[in-house]
Amino acid sequence: MTPAIAPSPLIFSWAPPRRRVRALIVFLIASIILHAACFYIFQIVYPPTVALLPAPARVSLISADDSESIAFLRWVEAEDPALATTTQRLPGSKTIDLPKLQHIPSYAAHEPKLKALPPTAPDLNIPSSAAIGPVRIPTPSTAAVAPSVAHKTSVQFSESADALRNPIVPGFTFQASRLDAPANARFRVAIDGHGAMRFCFLIESSGDPALDEQGRSFLQLCRFAPQENAASDEPALVWSVATILWGNDIAPPSSSTPAPSP
Repeated sequence: MTPAIAPSPLIFSWAPPRRRVRALIVFLIASIILHAACFYIFQIVYPPTVALLPAPARVSLISADDSESIAFLRWVEAEDPALATTTQRLPGSKTIDLPKLQHIPSYAAHEPKLKALPPTAPDLNIPSSAAIGPVRIPTPSTAAVAPSVAHKTSVQFSESADALRNPIVPGFTFQASRLDAPANARFRVAIDGHGAMRFCFLIESSGDPALDEQGRSFLQLCRFAPQENAASDEPALVWSVATILWGNDIAPPSSSTPAPSP
């Protein structure tokens, strides 16, 4: 005989819900009791505060017939700080009156002696017909003017070119394109083993492009003593910084040559 198979339990409980009417009634009764206790505490034990209205405005008048007003005025007069700090005389003392003095001027007793006016002598000379002009400034003599000191334009090299000895500077004539005084121009130069300038680059301009180009040509014509260990094929380059110090030998710009735009 095969045993009977027990029914498998269901996943969800399909039993009818239980009635909770008794719990709901208990909660309602407890809520009523709690509300009654709160009403008793906040309305009977701690009654609400009553707002009091402000007192009505009153106006007090000081009259001379009222005894309280007279006493108040006497108190104010006795406590007045202005009267307490001032010096008051006794009732029986007399006030000191200053004597009335009459002002007597100094010239009333001693009359000064006045000087007589000098007689007026009219000028009978005939006025000059020449117009009044500016004062002529005398021109200085040529002997008094000191001759100007000639300051020739020179070039200075940095310390890296000291081993090449003093350079041979050629004669060069500079001509400016502007009337302003030029600033010192600086160039980065490269000197080969034979003492010639191989490269020349502008670092700081003098403010005049024409002078910058002339300074570049001037540096390219400078020559140094050749190095002893210089190779014939690829001579070594010595880099240095050349500074051109402008002198007063620069020719002024000509009127026909237009000044370059900045």
